[in-house]
Amino acid sequence: MTAFFHDLAPVRYDPEADDLAFRHYDPDEMVMGKRMEDHLRFAAAYWHSFAWPGGDPFGGQTFDRPWFGDTMELARLKADVAFEMFDIIGVPFFCWHDADIRPEGSSFAESQRNLEEIVDYLIGKMENSRTRLLWGTANLFSHRRFMAGAATNPDPDVFAWSAATVKSCMDATHRMGGENYVLWGGREGYETLLNTDLKRERQQAGRFLQMAVEYKHRIGFKGAILVEPKPQEPTKHQYDFDVATVYGFLKEFGLEEEVQMNIEQGHAILAGHSFEHELALAASLGIFGSIDMNRNDYQSGWDTDQFPNNVPEVALAYYEILKAGGFTTGGTNFDAKLRRQSLDPLDLIAAHVGAMDVCARGLKAAAAMLEDGRLEAMRAERYAGWDRPEGQALLNSDLESIAARVTGGGVNPLPRSGRQEILENIVNRFV
Repeated sequence: MTAFFHDLAPVRYDPEADDLAFRHYDPDEMVMGKRMEDHLRFAAAYWHSFAWPGGDPFGGQTFDRPWFGDTMELARLKADVAFEMFDIIGVPFFCWHDADIRPEGSSFAESQRNLEEIVDYLIGKMENSRTRLLWGTANLFSHRRFMAGAATNPDPDVFAWSAATVKSCMDATHRMGGENYVLWGGREGYETLLNTDLKRERQQAGRFLQMAVEYKHRIGFKGAILVEPKPQEPTKHQYDFDVATVYGFLKEFGLEEEVQMNIEQGHAILAGHSFEHELALAASLGIFGSIDMNRNDYQSGWDTDQFPNNVPEVALAYYEILKAGGFTTGGTNFDAKLRRQSLDPLDLIAAHVGAMDVCARGLKAAAAMLEDGRLEAMRAERYAGWDRPEGQALLNSDLESIAARVTGGGVNPLPRSGRQEILENIVNRFV
């Protein structure tokens, strides 16, 4: 034990507790025939919880953690503290970037040795914990070598470095029994068209992703390959702007059957969408995989990565997830960070406990709405005409035949209410 959390006991489910406890998240509660823990599949993010120093675009480090530094000894201490937190809050999974768990070496070979050594250590920690790896990924955006992108970089050597990094991270994820592997193109985009070849960069990105999929099959990795969309930030024009954009990219390179989406609430908002829109679209396209759960400050124009605290928003998200059949290899990863003023170890625990409770409340509300059935019944009624023989025949007809029917007086449509307010009132009864 490191004593960083001051011997804090595991958080328990106790709706009547006055101290730190789960009031809504009961892992064993049955929801729609499945344990709540198995529905939600919570994961803690290594980067925000243990690697982030508390900076923002206007100020530097505010956190002073005993494991901050660039030695393997400190990386092991960080792992010790991480697994203490996993045990305290009872999350079944965690997620990492390579740069979160190992120090940067003076060469690729040294960074690789550091990664392999810390992976061995993490596997040892996992042997004495119930927490497993939801997914791993490569940090291809923080180092200055990636300032013009990774897969889309104009320098072939950066492409090669990035490919080697992804290979090493996929190997590490496979060794650790990870259930997914994520690719996030943090700087896959451009700042100005004056120095950018869009067609070339798109081809590079497509081939890079094809290589990752080929390697997955070569090593026998059974998990899902996930792409995480994000618009605008940090690059002005991101190639992975949203679910629809990524799906078009996957179709172009023949990857729509191989790759799924890891969808983040904050990124959906930055793209001008709602979280539930992105989830519903991914599900309708057959590429829904996993989520990063957080929230943005709606008065700020950037990705603030706050812990979720809005039950109605979360309920609508899980409604779409449940409609899609729920998670398979994916889960609910808290890609969220403390506020810069939240300095204490207890703040880190409280943030996760509160977020897990919010998600539990949202899940139960979503399940209740589905079991109630009124929303889906009204949706079905709205489209009922398409289920009748006349409606189905339209899609197998042609413009001339349809026009003849309309001209003959057989069609005279009148507007019908969409009943949005009634639907919203139904939702509000549950949230």
